[in-house]
Amino acid sequence: MILAERLKKLSESQTIAMARKSRELIAQGIDIISLSLGEPDFTTPKPIKEAAINAINNDFSYYTHVSGYLELRQAISKKFKRDNNLDYEADQIVVSTGAKQAIINAVLCLVNPGDEVIVPSPYWVSYIEMIKIADGIPIIVPAKIDTDFKISPQQLEKAITPKTRLLMFSTPCNPTGSVYSKDELKALATVIEKHKNIYIIADEIYEHINFHGKHESIAQFDFIKDRVITVNGVSKGFAMTGWRSGYIGASKEIAKACDKIQGQFTSATCSITQKATHAAVELDPSITEKMRDSFHKRRDIVLNELKEVKGLILNKPQGAFYVFPDVTSYFGKSFGNHTIKNGTDLCAYLLDDAHVAIVPGEAFGDDNYVRISYATAEEKLIEAMRRIKTSLEKLK
Repeated sequence: MILAERLKKLSESQTIAMARKSRELIAQGIDIISLSLGEPDFTTPKPIKEAAINAINNDFSYYTHVSGYLELRQAISKKFKRDNNLDYEADQIVVSTGAKQAIINAVLCLVNPGDEVIVPSPYWVSYIEMIKIADGIPIIVPAKIDTDFKISPQQLEKAITPKTRLLMFSTPCNPTGSVYSKDELKALATVIEKHKNIYIIADEIYEHINFHGKHESIAQFDFIKDRVITVNGVSKGFAMTGWRSGYIGASKEIAKACDKIQGQFTSATCSITQKATHAAVELDPSITEKMRDSFHKRRDIVLNELKEVKGLILNKPQGAFYVFPDVTSYFGKSFGNHTIKNGTDLCAYLLDDAHVAIVPGEAFGDDNYVRISYATAEEKLIEAMRRIKTSLEKLK
């Protein structure tokens, strides 16, 4: 079979690939602890589930406006104002089938073939593939653990060329858990403000899993707001990954363009999911604090366990539910049939020897690291850290 050329450009998501390998091994009866997926292990809050059940019972089962029904977009508008002090009217909001679709809508609306898109590294695994789909050119700006995985305004300025069209980044960040402060965001916005044809996609899906304090949005700065596409959703903060609901706030022109693209791909997201999303964004944000506090505790458990492992270099992530340690001290070491040359090799070794699934940093732009998700129960995390320590000690 001859498939389209664009498929040759794309890579499989390594997070999904590792999860698939874990399931295959579990099916063989092997006791695998999977720390590969970014999915809360909590349940969706009861008021949200009740809203969905009521929607089913009331036959809310027909097509809605492509961007989401009006009252939902009005509720998201109020959420943006309440939580982020951002002013987006209902016609500046597009609800999509997950934040992933919201991002690709925006990329396809803004990026022409040959346009450059600046992506700080480490980055979420799908950003680069989305840019490829749009025939854009990813421009990677590396950030290391000694800067808490955050790029500087000077790095951003240096990466800009006449072909630059877009900056894409997340805060809190997947995979590093890093959180940009208000001053850091303003410094980046000031750089972009000077270049009138550059837009920003700000992925804020981990907004509610923030141990640092108040979440800050780059769209809060009036001098750049109209060129920012603020992406958010309910999957992480409300434990609603399977519901598939994300949304953007953007200028009316960009929102209209995203609506046009979405209308030809999926139309509106599931009507029942929209009702559940409506309930989520109208809840007092404090409902997310219990889950956030649990993740905070789990982070500390993982960091305390890993600090005892000689050779790992760690920072202290301030959000999301990942740690992203530097594992270069293990390169060149071996045990059994495994020789470690990079993070990918180390992940394969740990899956085989420790029966713990984590994701190589290569998926996020730097194979000197690995991503460990702590979105699982404390007892499983403690056991997984024990297994990892035991296996790493075997490498000589």
